[in-house]
Amino acid sequence: MTDAADADISAVIEAFARAKVEVVIIGGIAATILGSARVTYDIDVCDNRTPENLTRLVAALAPYRPYLRGAPPGLPFEWSERTLRAGLNFTLQTTIGPVDLLGEVAGGGRYDDLAKTAISADLFGFTIRCLDLDALIRTKRAAGRPRDLEAIAELEALRDEQRRLEA
Repeated sequence: MTDAADADISAVIEAFARAKVEVVIIGGIAATILGSARVTYDIDVCDNRTPENLTRLVAALAPYRPYLRGAPPGLPFEWSERTLRAGLNFTLQTTIGPVDLLGEVAGGGRYDDLAKTAISADLFGFTIRCLDLDALIRTKRAAGRPRDLEAIAELEALRDEQRRLEA
């Protein structure tokens, strides 16, 4: 398994894109896509929970040996559609780095809710969907963690600058 500092975000994006996994990128990577200077070493996504998408998601990450991040080594963990259906949020460690799969996001809802206002962006040669600035600010505020609250000021400044340029 890789350390968080060794996360290969491009490999995760490629795995999802090639398998046509429906996700909305949230969290630090979404902030970076939208212009944040903060660095993050994991990828957080809200995944579509349809059976077809869960099948694609399992296939996309299977080669990278997903395992519950923070779980003791050797703890039985089955990477399968059945496992994903039994839970909602999974923090995983893979051979390409940490991947957080969220079925529901505080302040944003589920995939269908987030997809309505998600923007498309080109990343590593693939078109992906990520939260827009307003939704990202809402989710960070709802999460309420110190690091999320610290990021809000920068995100609001980016949003204000974006609006100024559009006016």
